Order: sequence, then structure tokens, then C-alpha cells
Amino acid sequence: MVDTLGLLLAVVVHPANIQDRDGAKRVFAKAKQLGAWPRLERVWADGGYAGKLIVWVSSFCQWVLEIVKRNDDVKGFKLLPKRWVVERTFSWLSNYRRLSKHYEYWNETGEAMIQVAMIHIMLRRLTKKTAGVGAA
Repeated sequence: MVDTLGLLLAVVVHPANIQDRDGAKRVFAKAKQLGAWPRLERVWADGGYAGKLIVWVSSFCQWVLEIVKRNDDVKGFKLLPKRWVVERTFSWLSNYRRLSKHYEYWNETGEAMIQVAMIHIMLRRLTKKTAGVGAA
């Protein structure tokens, strides 16, 4: 789960035999448990998360799960608003060799590696913007 800038809010690594919608429940439950975003009202997801998950998120988390769907009339690639944000985050994380495959024995270690990579991304951004301040 990422914010509108693509920065990590919550991460859950689960086995591949769990369907995405069921895995999403784990992510939403973890995000709700953290409780760090009291102003969060709306969550965007792609069409794979439609169905009963919308009602579950509304009742369990009190958030609106909005599905961003692709128009079937459009052929080829079409950039959809809001859907590209999480894909961009995946792209940033794919630059870290340790995340190229799931090498970890425990899922918690995989989650920690994702968090470390995101910390590194955010620190690089902070140092780029502050490097020129005070230099004369």
C-alpha cells in the first residue's frame, strides 16, 4: 500500500498460493492496525480487487475502495490516472537486487527488505534536496 507519491504505507509479503484479493485484506488490516493515517478516506485499486473486497474494506477499515478500471474500447496501452503510482513504486524497488526474487525464508524478512529499500529511496531524495542548501 502506497500513498499518492508512491511512498510505502504498509507492506505484507504472503505466499503465492494466496489470491490477490485475500492478500489485500492482510495489507488493509495491517494498515488499519498501524492507524497512522487518520485522514485516509479513499484507496484506489485496479480491477482485480473488485467484488466483495470493496464491502469488506468499507466495513472493516471505514475507507472507500475505488476501482480504477480500464476502458474496454481503448486498444493498446493507455495510461490510467492513479493506477500507475504503485507500478512506479514496484519499478523503484526492482532496482534492488535483493528484491529481484523472493530469496528470503521468512516472509517477515522479505517485508523488512522492502522497508529497507524504501528507506534508502527516501533518504536519497532527502539528501538530493538538501545537498545544495548552505553550500556556498
